[in-house]
Amino acid sequence: MDDRTPVLVIAGLPGRAAEGVQRAARRLGAEPGTVVVRHDLSELHEGVVRRTAYLNGRADATVLELAHGCVSCTLRADLLPYLCLLAQRDSVRRIVLALDPAFEAEAVCQAIRDVVVSGVPGRVDGPAGRSVRIETVLTCLDARDWLADATGDDTLADRGHATAEDDRTMAQLAVGQVEFADALLGFDGGTDPGERMRTAAVLARLAPRAPIAWLDEPASLGQHAPSEMLRADALFGLLDRVPSDARRGAAFDPHASLLRGEPLLEPDCGVALLEFDTDRPFHPDRLHSAIDALLEGVVSARGRVWLATQPDEVVWLESAGGGLRIGGAGKWLAAMTSAELDELAQVDPERHMMASLRWDEHFGDRHSSLVILVHDADTEEIRHALHWALVDEDELRQVRFAPERVALWHDPFGDQHEDPCDTTVSTPGTGDAGSRTNER
Repeated sequence: MDDRTPVLVIAGLPGRAAEGVQRAARRLGAEPGTVVVRHDLSELHEGVVRRTAYLNGRADATVLELAHGCVSCTLRADLLPYLCLLAQRDSVRRIVLALDPAFEAEAVCQAIRDVVVSGVPGRVDGPAGRSVRIETVLTCLDARDWLADATGDDTLADRGHATAEDDRTMAQLAVGQVEFADALLGFDGGTDPGERMRTAAVLARLAPRAPIAWLDEPASLGQHAPSEMLRADALFGLLDRVPSDARRGAAFDPHASLLRGEPLLEPDCGVALLEFDTDRPFHPDRLHSAIDALLEGVVSARGRVWLATQPDEVVWLESAGGGLRIGGAGKWLAAMTSAELDELAQVDPERHMMASLRWDEHFGDRHSSLVILVHDADTEEIRHALHWALVDEDELRQVRFAPERVALWHDPFGDQHEDPCDTTVSTPGTGDAGSRTNER
């Protein structure tokens, strides 16, 4: 029996969806033994965070002053230790995290799982995941503007929701929140019917396993409206429909199926999923040129890439709207040592099995596999652009027989940025920043 305190995480974009987050949190907070925790990061650039906890109708507000104001230090210095403290209280049966839009649910769940929390009285140092477990991740969205945000180029700073140093885009948040969700709560009051259908078609392919409840009302009904609290049947009925095998905060495996959840493949309202799979590497320069095809009329793209100039590394590509990230996902099995293969076989036998099905005598498990969610683009033009970016026959012979020549090719993806911060330890009262990302 798992006796860890359950945590329900609620996320939403800045604006009306974020107000929906507060409404859902208030409905859940009305249940006995439920504490709702909210961190207001609107003054984060000044090193100030306001934390409010609601329990049994009472609000406990705390003003935190962080020496190095950032999202990561807020996680480490306060949220994670506070979760551990709440989990020690017998009166707390469930914790609801009503996330400020600057928090990303996936990053919060990763921190709960991996970041060491130290210095909490009466508790042995270790990740908060020893004390709490992610029960459900719920994302709120407003159908009137979600698709526009998910396909745009605006940053949070452009919208006035972050400092200039925060270069995250609204699209990254919108797509990431839905992909990571176990359930979706959509507000579609006042939405154009055609836009509502297109949004629903995108959501069904972006998060095929997540049940969704549509409410024919705006996310915001006014600060003091008596109907501001969501109906219990709508909210709890939605949570009851979350599948038993839902993700529940688990880390995404870049080597797993990119079509997890068996999304619909047939086009609907101009929305379609494009699969691109090949056992031939990309030429880095041509792929760099072809990437524009993934950023126009496309909601998201993600997948594993085999670059001819990086034969050992699994390159991970993901886009949201007009933004793109390029990072690493470890080594190909064919590039691993015997010791590395033995260790991996024990923790990821499924990857070994899948690799064996496509193993090539010369290149092993190297391949490229992308899934592209299109809403206003020609899928055949995208497919053509990606095929054009692959190496030709002469270049493929060089990849096989003259890798030293291939290593001299210009590689625009070779200089990847790494944020020096590394979130590894959480101690009450500390405030060092910590995050890590590779991106272009």
